[in-house]
Amino acid sequence: DSISHEDNSPSPRVELHLHTKMSLDGLIDLERIIQTIAKWKHPAVAITDHGVIQAFPKIQDLAKKYGVKVIYGMEGYMIANIPDDIDTDRQRYDHIIILARNMTGLRNLYRMVTLSHLKFYKRRPLIPKPVLEEFREGLIYGSACVMGEFFRAVLAEKSDEELVQTASFYDYLEVQPLCNNAFLINDDKYGNITSMEDLRRLNRKVIEIGEKAGKPVCATSDAHFLFQEEQIY
Repeated sequence: DSISHEDNSPSPRVELHLHTKMSLDGLIDLERIIQTIAKWKHPAVAITDHGVIQAFPKIQDLAKKYGVKVIYGMEGYMIANIPDDIDTDRQRYDHIIILARNMTGLRNLYRMVTLSHLKFYKRRPLIPKPVLEEFREGLIYGSACVMGEFFRAVLAEKSDEELVQTASFYDYLEVQPLCNNAFLINDDKYGNITSMEDLRRLNRKVIEIGEKAGKPVCATSDAHFLFQEEQIY
């Protein structure tokens, strides 16, 4: 057993935002994550690679081998509208977490992966928001990281009314570890963020809006590596 780390929490968590080696910036080995989830007795784990679902066939085999429940998902690149011309420079994209609730959702996820690569590919496989709305059945949408539409609105200090409106599109909102967002500190692009306390304030705002909008708020880690010592890579 190569997993030397323990998770002794009395209430084991479910990671809903995780990148394997099938994400360009992910370091997590497929067998190692499934072995770890089995050892830690987590109820499930979500696999959410950037724009692709290449991990699914191998993960399905491993999930069966180790008796682990997998939530099949993806971190998509959402754009606001269906573009008129695929060659024109496009509006900014926002990250969004897409999780399959059932087989209908899995099929709808496959449809969107196909469309994003064949019809809306521009440097990345993009998914227009109207397509996300059309194929929503069986899927759960999460607000993703600081690159998500909702967190960007929080950073921009939009009004509570606007934030509740933005949150209404999602099934749940995400808060993430402070270390993930430390790059925001003293970066003029992101407004007046000067300390870890400012990052805590942003997370508290997400929770507050979640309560106002009637949306669950989930702590996700946006995992790109399994264990702390691997962060160096």
